[in-house]
Amino acid sequence: MDLETYFDRLAPDDIRVKGTRIGIESILYEYVHRGQTPDAIAVRFASLRLDQVYATILWYLRDRERLDAYLADWLTANRIAREAQEQNPPPVVLKLRQIKAAQQSAL
Repeated sequence: MDLETYFDRLAPDDIRVKGTRIGIESILYEYVHRGQTPDAIAVRFASLRLDQVYATILWYLRDRERLDAYLADWLTANRIAREAQEQNPPPVVLKLRQIKAAQQSAL
């Protein structure tokens, strides 16, 4: 099995399943951190075929150290982005918070 045929490397930190917009980090997060089965992952991401899920997991098992680092970098980037958004939320979030506060104070 030539695993390279299953993936598009758009950038060092952006590897996607070929023919989809799904990054390998989405599959690996479900598999590694949430303990999901390949079948459950394929159901969760309807645009994936089961062989694509298995190819991603096989690549992970063959190159675990590098892909653990890739996944850790992705998790760190997401945490930093969430923290930045909490510090400076978009205007729509501020407006929704105001509406929620007004509704709760009316009770």
